[in-house]
Amino acid sequence: MSRISIGIIILAAGSSTRMGQSKQMLPIFGEPMLTRTCNIALKSKAAYTVVVLGANKDLHESILKNQRVAIIQNPLWQNGMGGSLKAGLNHLLTIDAAIDAAIIIVCDQPYISEDHLNVLIDRYLLTQKKIIASYYSDSPGVPALFDKNIFPVLLNMPDDQGAKKVITLHPEDAELINFPNGEIDLDTPDSYKSFLDKNS
Repeated sequence: MSRISIGIIILAAGSSTRMGQSKQMLPIFGEPMLTRTCNIALKSKAAYTVVVLGANKDLHESILKNQRVAIIQNPLWQNGMGGSLKAGLNHLLTIDAAIDAAIIIVCDQPYISEDHLNVLIDRYLLTQKKIIASYYSDSPGVPALFDKNIFPVLLNMPDDQGAKKVITLHPEDAELINFPNGEIDLDTPDSYKSFLDKNS
């Protein structure tokens, strides 16, 4: 197989309604959640990283000025995560129209790591499966890698649908990678406090 080109799309457009403040800006492990997610993506084997912003765009963009990432805005972010995913994928295709695969990640999973992203990439290279997804809470989810043959499905899904729906609709194309800590996301003040208590 020739050199493989893989990009990462970070979905960070939400307004953090349940948190009551921008969770993208909340510190975890010594840095804002959004910049930490970007740094992890940049340390992985992926060639490109696209960050999709929406709510509080200027605030979030201000902490990404020194990051080697492409930043785009989804003005229709309120329509749902699927719209942001499609915006990110379309932009990724303008960077590299021949890209082989894209990894979808979110910025509120505190235990995501470059090692886990690289496992997704390595399994993709080894198995050539069209979907390599994380598995936690008895269900597939993100981070998840999608081969270019799945891009048309992603680009045609409703704005209010997420990557998980695509994975569950194509089980024969998917390989699942255990990621127990993937079930932990920081969506509420209580979940954030619990995380800080465990990692203080």
